[in-house]
Amino acid sequence: MTPTSGPRVVLTDRYSGSRLAEQPRLVFGPAPAALPRVTVDSESAFQTVLGFGGAFTEAAALTWLALDANTQHRLLLDYFDREHGHGYSLCRVPMGSCDFGVGNYAHLETPGDIALKSFSIARDQQAVIPFIKAAQRVAKGPLRLLASPWSPPAWMKSNGAMNHCGTLLSEYRQARARCYVRFIEAYADEGIPIWGVSVQNEPEATQRWESCLYTAEEERDFVRDHLGPELESAGLGHIRIIIWDHNRARMLERASIVYGDERAARFVWGTGFHWYEGDHFERVQAVHDAWPDKHLLFTEGCQEGGAHDGSWDLGERYAHSMINDLNRWTEGWIDWNLLLDEDGGPNHVRNLCSAPVLATHAGTLRRQSSYYYIGHVARFVRPGARRVECSSGHDRLDATAFKNPDSSIVVVVLNRTESVQTFALGVDGREVTAELPARGVVTYLL
Repeated sequence: MTPTSGPRVVLTDRYSGSRLAEQPRLVFGPAPAALPRVTVDSESAFQTVLGFGGAFTEAAALTWLALDANTQHRLLLDYFDREHGHGYSLCRVPMGSCDFGVGNYAHLETPGDIALKSFSIARDQQAVIPFIKAAQRVAKGPLRLLASPWSPPAWMKSNGAMNHCGTLLSEYRQARARCYVRFIEAYADEGIPIWGVSVQNEPEATQRWESCLYTAEEERDFVRDHLGPELESAGLGHIRIIIWDHNRARMLERASIVYGDERAARFVWGTGFHWYEGDHFERVQAVHDAWPDKHLLFTEGCQEGGAHDGSWDLGERYAHSMINDLNRWTEGWIDWNLLLDEDGGPNHVRNLCSAPVLATHAGTLRRQSSYYYIGHVARFVRPGARRVECSSGHDRLDATAFKNPDSSIVVVVLNRTESVQTFALGVDGREVTAELPARGVVTYLL
């Protein structure tokens, strides 16, 4: 870098048509003193980034399988290629069925089979596992995979059904814990290592689809007395256990119950959370402040209520959440479905949602604004990066910054207003005058 050369600039904005588009490089030089400032100190160091990604749901896998071979490969490149795509490395897979699929299924369907003799991942082998293996090939290695259950088998539950909540019957807690072990072992046999498990997806949600209610005390006891010991005894003590896996608003209260028990807390890697029911970013910070030795992971977010094809608000919601979660010690960020059809499904209870990429009924791909906005972070902030100090003196700009393992610096700035925002970007004492178009996001690379 010459003394006057400044950062590379990559831009996406609503009105110009720029989509992850390279812009003219800026030049370092004094900025007007009156400008608000975004200031970066790359010598500071906070959490280490695990990575970014999405979920291998049955809905995503079936939609992908329905595409022709070239389009399938194009999607995989867009998400998993490290040079020309997002470089996804941290993803999620449902452990059994969820609403984003074509019907209920469990890996242990035979009632009373506490010995797990009938345990099978045959349903996963039809679509989900081929999708994951294809992604691994493009990523040129294993992905970090978080496995999350939506419901135990129906026969293990108080309501006798996978849908409509219910609770795990106490007499089946040990067998249920062994299901996690068998799932991890079965996926390992397929060449797919599992990185971590959450105890239960959305354990306080009353849903008409696959769901199971756990109080904080029940989750604590299940981890302490069953799941943690079962993983350890199977030689899987390295598998990360993530609690909560639900909205930010209640994460502090839930974490306090589990982390307040030393025997339970020793098994728990960290707290997972979702974005539904409001931002509540202060709750993410509060969990870190109370338990700085534990970890934070965003495990699900999507735009509810249909496909929202063409919506610009989608992307802004993603970038706003990613920036603010990462600025509060979150170590990784996992989107929901990697791919859906143009209706926002398939979903066996018609709980249709959006995804960053939609497949049309004609078999083409439509990238949504969320795809590009996610890319402004995921493409440039690499696993192993450290978040560094980044302060925004501009109340209309969200900003965050990172130092990658190769010492390159990444700064991401978001403008959710209808006005061009002019500011001074300062990095380690050098500064440039920058302009961010209305409804845009920019990544600066140094």
